[in-house]
Order: sequence, then structure tokens, then C-alpha cells
Amino acid sequence: QVQLVESGGGLVQAGGSLRLSCAASGSILSINAMGWYRQAPGKQLELVAAITNVVRTNYADSVKDRFTIFRDNAKNTVYLKMNRLKPEDTADYYCNSYMETRDYVYMNYWGKGTLVTVSS
Repeated sequence: QVQLVESGGGLVQAGGSLRLSCAASGSILSINAMGWYRQAPGKQLELVAAITNVVRTNYADSVKDRFTIFRDNAKNTVYLKMNRLKPEDTADYYCNSYMETRDYVYMNYWGKGTLVTVSS
């Protein structure tokens, strides 16, 4: 069993900051990429940011220079620091991770999501 548990969402005013965390636990052998996706009401799921096990990062154009993704491999945790938040950042944020389990199986896992609401 593998779990991804997100935390850190909430309500913030435009221009403010939040930090999301996602901790992976369970029968994990190794973690390759980890990332954050979001889905706003009535919109499709979109990639926000991703980071590989060699610390290569990728960001959506809409969040470049405002969001930073980083990971703590010792804690199997990925973070998303969000600065200068805008109302259009309001969405459910989901953690994603591509991992190898102790059964030597590679699988894609998702967290249950955390809500970020940015008020204008």
C-alpha cells in the first residue's frame, strides 16, 4: 500500500503565499518524478510543476517565477511554494508521484487533493 497525503491548502488573499506538502508513505522502493496538478471548477486538470529524481523541474507558464517545487528525498516529500498568488490559482491541488514499490512495480499514484482558494 502506498499513500500520498497533501497538506497546506487554505484561503489566502491575492498576493499572499502558501506552501503545499505531499508526503509519500508505504511500500516504496524508489521515487522517480513527483509533481503537482490542479483543477479549477469547470476546467481540466493541468500540470502545475514537476520535479524528477535528478532535480530537473518543469513549470506551467502561468506559475513560472511565482511557484517553486522542491523535494526532500529523505522524507519522501515534495513541496510547492506558491508566492504572489492570484485568484486564478484557485483550484484543487493534487500531488502525483511515479514510484517503484517493494513489489518492483512502477506505478503512478495520486493524492486526494487539497483546496487552495485565493480571494481578490
